Parts: sequence; C-alpha cells; structure tokens
Amino acid sequence: MKIVSIVGRKNTGKTSLTVKIIEELTKRGYNVASIKHSHHSIEMDKENTDTWKHKQAGANLVVGVGSTTFFNVRQEMDLNRILFLIKHMDEFDFVIVEGYKKYNYPKIITSPNVRDEYTIKEVDSFTIDEQGVSELADLIEERGHDIVDTLFAKNCGFNNGEAIAKEIRQGNLSVGDLDNVHSYLSIDGKVVGMNRFVSDYLKQSVIGVISTLNLEDYGVEDIGKIELVIPNDETAKNPSDAECSILINDEDLEINEFTKTIVANSIKGMVNSIKTEDDVKTIAIEITDIEDELTNANIMLKTNNHDVKLNEFTQGILKETIYAIVNSLKIDSEIKKITIKVEE
Repeated sequence: MKIVSIVGRKNTGKTSLTVKIIEELTKRGYNVASIKHSHHSIEMDKENTDTWKHKQAGANLVVGVGSTTFFNVRQEMDLNRILFLIKHMDEFDFVIVEGYKKYNYPKIITSPNVRDEYTIKEVDSFTIDEQGVSELADLIEERGHDIVDTLFAKNCGFNNGEAIAKEIRQGNLSVGDLDNVHSYLSIDGKVVGMNRFVSDYLKQSVIGVISTLNLEDYGVEDIGKIELVIPNDETAKNPSDAECSILINDEDLEINEFTKTIVANSIKGMVNSIKTEDDVKTIAIEITDIEDELTNANIMLKTNNHDVKLNEFTQGILKETIYAIVNSLKIDSEIKKITIKVEE
C-alpha cells in the first residue's frame, strides 16, 4: 500500500487534483482508497435518517449498511490509525490523502507556502493537463510508500522507517528494495514497526496455532488474511534475561541475542498459558520423529525438570507453533528433531 497526501492552502484546488489523481490511478487498474481531512465538522449523514437518530441518541459509532457501508465515529482519529484500519478492509494499492499536512508522507502541494521536506512535487491544480496528471501518477507510483513505521530494508544501510521514507521521497530508494513485511502490529492504536524477521516470526507462530483449529467448522477453507485482536489487562513485562538454546537434529543452531530473546519469551509465554507451575525457571521441549505431517511427531515438555502431561490438543498447538517458529529462522537442512531449552 502506497500513501501520498495532497496538501495546500484553501481554494488552491486540492480536491480537484485529488479527484484527477484517483481517476488516473483507477484507470491504470489500481485499487484506490482516499481520505479527506477537514478543519471543520464533517457530517456525511442526513438529518432525520435512522442512522442520524442513532447518533443523536448517543451512539459513539454508527455503521450504516445498504448497497454501501459507512462508519460514523464521534471523534477525530489519528491518520496512522486510519491507515492501519484500511489495511484490514481490503488490499488497497494506493491511499490518496487530502490534507493532513503535519504528517510525514510524500506530499504533492498546490501552494508554495506549505512546502516542507516531505514535498515531492508542486503543481498548479487549475492548469495541469492530462499529460501532467499522468506524470504525477508516475511519480506517485515511484515515491509513494506504506505507513512509515512499517518500512524496513535489510540492505540499504538504513534501520528506521523515517530514514527509509526520506530516501524513497528523494528517489534514492524504491519500495522494491524494502523487506517484504508480512505482519502488521498495532498496540493501543499506535502502529508498531516490525522488521522482516519479527514479522515472519509472528506470522508463522500465529499460523502454527491457527492450523490446529477446525477451521472448516467456521467455513474457512484456506487461510488468507488473519485478523487477531487481543484485549490485554495485564501489566507489560520487560523481557527477562534468559538463556536459550536451540538444537536442530542434535546440532546447535547459532542465533543472535535478539533472536534468542524473542524465542525465549515466546516459549515462556506458551508454557505459562498451560499453567504448569507457578514459578517456571527452566523449560525443555523436544519434538522428535518429524515428518511432512506433524501429527505423528512426538513432543516432550519439562518445566523445572518435571515432566508435563499434555493432552492431544495442546500437543498439536505446541508442535505446530514451535515448528513454525523454527521454520521462520530459515533452516537449510531438513528438520527431523527440535530441542529447545530456556533457563532464567
């Protein structure tokens, strides 16, 4: 998803330019979304309609569904929050934002007094012709980018989204140079960036759990987009210092400290959810006889050197999840046996 904003002073043709850009991108076969920001109150509903009455009665969110669907929320939302929610709705190629000049997305400006470091082009929206709009769409294809905090690149020498976004705006880097991030995370409405490894790790872990469920009972034939919401009322804990070792086919797997921390905390989280003991200091997991199907693989779990009995369902979840976690580490050899030890 690539995002570009159209910014300018009042009465400088922002909306007419936005419409022309949307028409051109749509003509090229792209799936386009748009966002309009206004300093004035926007009311899309009509007085005395049923949905209007719902809102007047005090509903903070009203959804109207017919041949189209609209959401009416009684609050101004942060742009990045809106962009994140748009990702849930459809696979959009472009989001054209009219307004929001204070945000750090590539900007096409319609008046010179709003120029800043995020500006990629200044245009006169009243005189721009069809060829000019086409060239503008070319520029948007080249310089547009996703939510800033989701941008990661492994080979370009930059390690944060803002630096990468700047290079894209300046034409020094293309979206094709970036890591292909497969998971997106939001916590309390704030988008949290994840690099390719963490993104894949989270994706594989969740798929590992989901694959143990009877999805056919819910009409799910293939796993496409996964949407997961976790209400949490527990106090966030800092990652604890824990030693973590992984053996694949009885050979040590060399992993860096960052990866060790992720694996250790993931394993601890899974084991704690089983409620084995109040204070778990050591965890040992071994999965053997791994074939193409994990169904017949054997799993052994020990906490504090005590054997833990697992029912068939829990065995399935642990096997699928741990195998998915290890698989995200890009193991070259065929995996027949996995041994993981975590010790505080």
